Amino acid sequence: MTDPFRHHPELRSLVKPSGESFFRTITTEKIKAQIAASGQALTIEFHDDETREGLRAEALEGHDGELYVFAYGSLMWDPALEFTEVRRAFAPEHERRFILVDDKGGRGNSQAPGVMAALDVGQGCDGLVFKIAADCVDQETTILFRREMIAPGYLARFIPVEIDGEKTVALSFLADHEQPHMQPDIGRDEQIRFAATGVGILGSSLEYLQSTVTQLGNLEIEDADASDLLASALAFREEAAA
Repeated sequence: MTDPFRHHPELRSLVKPSGESFFRTITTEKIKAQIAASGQALTIEFHDDETREGLRAEALEGHDGELYVFAYGSLMWDPALEFTEVRRAFAPEHERRFILVDDKGGRGNSQAPGVMAALDVGQGCDGLVFKIAADCVDQETTILFRREMIAPGYLARFIPVEIDGEKTVALSFLADHEQPHMQPDIGRDEQIRFAATGVGILGSSLEYLQSTVTQLGNLEIEDADASDLLASALAFREEAAA
């Protein structure tokens, strides 16, 4: 069996195995139960299974063979996928932006919203791609869409990516500006406060941001915006504690 980490053996201990991932078996029912157990009001408008499967079919229409999935946030360290290869990749004309405001209970709530990353139009984004074998695409994208498209927020699209100078396309999840929680004009002060204080059933926004910056560092990817946001959020927490 071919080693999926053959191009990046340093990532072997830095990418969570699929069998250990909460997201491998995520369902709307599980999320509803966890939010209810947390005592928070349930305000998420989940996609039903039929709608989500329709979005998956639309995104994959015309695709055949192996599939690349571009990761720019939590997928970089916890893809929850069975993959045959992981590679560094660059997505031109796109950018990692912390504009998804979470007040629904994931990594933030109505009293303390959180913030997470989305892929938006921009000057380029470095990340990872995971290659899915052709005979596993149906199974793995079903799992992927249960996670990324559990509710409105993203647009599943194929985008151009570059891997070691070679051009191809990869499936990724882009900011849907039609959704109210996608806030491309969010101010920096709000980003900092939300990153520092947002907490939900999946953990805190700060943990998410720390994991993102850490994995970018492991990959020797410089993302000044993410690093500055983390430093500012940590300073915010220190000031609040003082």
